[in-house]
Amino acid sequence: MIPPVSPPPRHYQSATLDGAGSFAWGARTYVMGVINVTPDSFSGDGTSGDVERAVALAREMEAAGADLLDIGGESSRPGAEPLDEGEERRRVVPAIAAIREAVNLPLSVDTYHASVAEAAIEAGATIVNDIFGLRFDPLMARVVARTGVALIAMHNQRGREFSGDVVLDITSGFFESISFADEAGIPRERLILDPGFGFGWTVLQNLEMLRRLPEFWVLELPLLLGVSRKSTIGAVTGAAVEDRLPGTSAAVALSIAGGADIVRVHDVRELRPVVRMSDAIVRGWQE
Repeated sequence: MIPPVSPPPRHYQSATLDGAGSFAWGARTYVMGVINVTPDSFSGDGTSGDVERAVALAREMEAAGADLLDIGGESSRPGAEPLDEGEERRRVVPAIAAIREAVNLPLSVDTYHASVAEAAIEAGATIVNDIFGLRFDPLMARVVARTGVALIAMHNQRGREFSGDVVLDITSGFFESISFADEAGIPRERLILDPGFGFGWTVLQNLEMLRRLPEFWVLELPLLLGVSRKSTIGAVTGAAVEDRLPGTSAAVALSIAGGADIVRVHDVRELRPVVRMSDAIVRGWQE
């Protein structure tokens, strides 16, 4: 018999992140909309430096029910060439400044460069989403600590040796990020963890990660999952990037069942009902 789905126990019921709003962790799942200001996004939705297009997308996502937005200037797809920090700033900062004026949502900057993060924060970002979890740029932790923004620390398996246990490797990476945050003076209540779906893992390992999400509850920190349109969904379903919404919907729903607090998605309008329905089943529902 399959055990019934039940919400994960929470010892972090709420948090007020400076400038990023209040989050009642465990009460519902928050939806993060993805805005790629790149010409080479894997998902084909990059705005290629068109600020007006980025603003229009931000307004559309806000109207569709996004709770926060994540703006990134460098493609993180496998095989992508590293981007010069100056070019990344030129892509990201004008977009964040314009979006900040256009919408009333917390903004996250998707970068692992401290100089880009600092410029983005000055432009209006209140969250840093670091795909290397403070392990790439030694100055990133200081910038986050000094500016008081929230931090999404992702585990990135690329370039790391596999121990034979997916959860063990992710947890080890999390502990490294948490240690860097502690040393810099970043309060735990400003930390969000992302296990890094699609970053250095095989299809089977990604699927195992989702199955074993409840094992991360012991860390007592909120979890973000970014499964939207990823290649694992294409491998399982055979769908091209533009046709991966059904597979993404399933992965999002099961991420929520596994305890995700935030889901990072490209298709906010289509996935908001999936999140709402999943929350009703997992966390309870009131009319």
